[in-house]
Amino acid sequence: MTTLTLLHPGAMGAKVGAQAVRGGARVLHVPADRSPASLRRAREAGLEAAGSLASALSESDLVLSLCPPHAAEEVAHEVLAHAFQGVYAEANAISPDRVHRIAAACAERGVTMVDGSVIGGPPGPDSAPRLYLSGDDRPAVDRLAAVFAGTRVVARPLDAGVGAASALKMAYASFQKSARALAAVSHALAAGHGVGDQLAAEAEALTSNILAEVEYFPGLAARAWRWAPEMAEIAATLRAAGLPPALAEASKTVLGRWAEDKDRFDLPVDEVLAHLRD
Repeated sequence: MTTLTLLHPGAMGAKVGAQAVRGGARVLHVPADRSPASLRRAREAGLEAAGSLASALSESDLVLSLCPPHAAEEVAHEVLAHAFQGVYAEANAISPDRVHRIAAACAERGVTMVDGSVIGGPPGPDSAPRLYLSGDDRPAVDRLAAVFAGTRVVARPLDAGVGAASALKMAYASFQKSARALAAVSHALAAGHGVGDQLAAEAEALTSNILAEVEYFPGLAARAWRWAPEMAEIAATLRAAGLPPALAEASKTVLGRWAEDKDRFDLPVDEVLAHLRD
């Protein structure tokens, strides 16, 4: 039986841990200094309480870190301060640069690291998040993937090294979360001008899956010379309404990267994307 220490059983982590238990793993957590809500989640997930981090690590083959992003490096160094020689899976929403720092710290102590990222909501009857995994040690990647075989966590190993799984998470979340924030700003602006219902009706008519429509990018670049000034007008409108203009201003900056692509509708997608790079 694989023994895994889960750090820490939050709203996502506890349900991921429950799926590991479902897959046949023994899953430990460290209750010290955890909130009553965390302890309840761990208990409901079927996780086993360890007396200390040291005792959990002494029995574990794997460590899975699922914690708030700001704490990722601190949690990793807490583990590395002990004599753990198994596989450390860093599965938080952090940048590839931070992942590489953690990987370097792991390598210094002879610990194998797997880079992971979770895309999707907590696992459940109607949700099966994807756990992307990458790393320089493929057996370690496969070992972690095997923990979730047949569960509602769909492990997807990548043929890539440390940093790839986290880069995928950053790419996906940059759209998903920014789009939600932008939608909230748009509705606040419409409501402030008394046209909230009309915006909602227009939203219902949308059929686009914007993230999937990569073939639209050449047309976007070709029109950017007209759209950038429009974003400046939108930023001014938001500012006048007391709403944050930063997303509109950022869009204007992005569109400005395509200034030389005016009316060039036949550009390949790869070239259009390359023009966004500094």
